[in-house]
Amino acid sequence: MSEYIEIDPRPTSDPHKMILHTNLNLTPQTQTPETYTSTTAMEEGTPLAQTLAYVEGIRCLHVEGQTLTVVRDPDVDWHVIIADISAAVRDFFL
Repeated sequence: MSEYIEIDPRPTSDPHKMILHTNLNLTPQTQTPETYTSTTAMEEGTPLAQTLAYVEGIRCLHVEGQTLTVVRDPDVDWHVIIADISAAVRDFFL
């Protein structure tokens, strides 16, 4: 695993949805996509989903390969969510 974790945010046509591409395989054990439609579902999901459940502002999460697709709470700014996700992913993998 790389000692550097890169997260590249990619906006979508929906202002509340962002794709975050990483240089990591985020689903190494299952190799199957994961979709969580609530924080409660994330808390009961894989260890990575459980970690991201504590990031304020995430409403829905889809994890597939090297990509996180996030739907946010409109009251939370993207820069805050992305910074918190980046920190959580780094802590989780390093």
